Amino acid sequence: MEDENPEASSNKVPSLSQVVEELKELWGMTLPITTMNFLVFLRQVVSVLFLGRIGSLELAGGALSIGFTNITGYSVMVGLAAGLEPICSQAYGSKNWDLLCLSLQRMVLILLTATIPIGLLWLNLDTIMVFLGQDQEITRMAAIYCIYSLPDLLTNTLLQPLKIFLRSQKDTKPMMYCTLVAVGLHVPLNYVMVAVLGMGIRGVAMASVLTNLNIVGLMSGYVWVWGRKGEMRWTVKIGEVCGGVGPMMKLAVPSCLGICLEWWWYEIVTVLSGYLSNPTSAVAATGILIQTTSMMYTVPLALSGCVSTRVGNELGGGKPKKAKLAAMVALGCAFLIGGMNVTWTVILRRTWATLFTDDALVKSLVSSALPIIGLCELWNCPQTTGYGILRGTARPAVGARINLGSFYLVGTPVAVGLAFGLKVGFVGLWFGLLSAQVACAVSMLYVVVAKTDWEAEALKAKKLTGLEMAATHGAEEEEESKKLLVDENGHQHYIF
Repeated sequence: MEDENPEASSNKVPSLSQVVEELKELWGMTLPITTMNFLVFLRQVVSVLFLGRIGSLELAGGALSIGFTNITGYSVMVGLAAGLEPICSQAYGSKNWDLLCLSLQRMVLILLTATIPIGLLWLNLDTIMVFLGQDQEITRMAAIYCIYSLPDLLTNTLLQPLKIFLRSQKDTKPMMYCTLVAVGLHVPLNYVMVAVLGMGIRGVAMASVLTNLNIVGLMSGYVWVWGRKGEMRWTVKIGEVCGGVGPMMKLAVPSCLGICLEWWWYEIVTVLSGYLSNPTSAVAATGILIQTTSMMYTVPLALSGCVSTRVGNELGGGKPKKAKLAAMVALGCAFLIGGMNVTWTVILRRTWATLFTDDALVKSLVSSALPIIGLCELWNCPQTTGYGILRGTARPAVGARINLGSFYLVGTPVAVGLAFGLKVGFVGLWFGLLSAQVACAVSMLYVVVAKTDWEAEALKAKKLTGLEMAATHGAEEEEESKKLLVDENGHQHYIF
């Protein structure tokens, strides 16, 4: 292993050529993923535009349904699938093809199980929303959209794991091309469903489902034809798949919590804005700002996923120095991206809202909060990247604890205190987000930069990927391989 060579210690300062090489490697993966994320963002924009053309009631109902399904469904599935990142990336780095294949199947099984409670929630959206005091007509439209979106749960049981499975093997360009083709068909699908067949809000929901189905079909085809089919055992015993579900859940659940805790906070801000004076304008301005942050988030989200892969690959290959280099280079890029976001939000603060609305009050609210959003992104980029590094080192629970403390013990009290207690109003909510992002970023950087022992992480990765190889060769070896790994906090975890 690399750390057996003193010259390869992770504490050695890297050369300029090594930094440049890592930048090429990292952005060679990140740019296609950023493009893919932006295409997915455009798909949602197209759906909202078609909803708006149908009518204001359909637009309101669709927006309510999209928010509900994001909170109760998609955030959970994306979060659970993120637990696959450390295993797949480290398995690829150690050339453990059996573990790659088994992990994909285990995550599909986990997500299939998760669709049952999520599906029940979606079927009862109308009852839940009416109980919470939502308008009945809007709720009726939201329920229709939600019911016709149900097949998307099954689509995502394969879509989310496939994205991580391919990214862990650095196959990011095929993912981009598959998404480009599918999203390119999204507008014609909506047109046929809405304008030609006259299906209204049902057609918009079905078009989104079919677009995701097209992405899954194209990605699955790529894996089957050009993927590492010959090096993986796609036919395995059911016991091998089910036997590793429990240990995988120890990574999936913290990953899910870490992602959902941040995702849900933005929905809480939307709800809180409805209690301000001029709630209609405040909610509209919040919607514009959240769409803006979603657009800016496409780059750090891609960077986070790719640095998770880079760190996991290098640790799995026994190269702690390269893993640390990948982490530090990614964090440097994150601060640079954050600085760019601050710059453009300050420059365009008075004109940005005109792209979305002509309402003078809404434009004024957006203008006042946009520079704060830019400052949030200055810290959001490194904290998102830091969380990706923690996932790559199989420590998602640390990130989940940081997100819980930052967003709910720091951000929420500051937001509520400023907006309502001190009567600061709308911008007070976004100062709450800024405080949460600063606390989160500082905590992430402390853990990643100051507290991570990269040689120890490489040894843990070697055990994680090596034990699975033994565990798939017989009952005796499986029992023998059930050893304990101890994390940096002294907690013990059974690994396969």
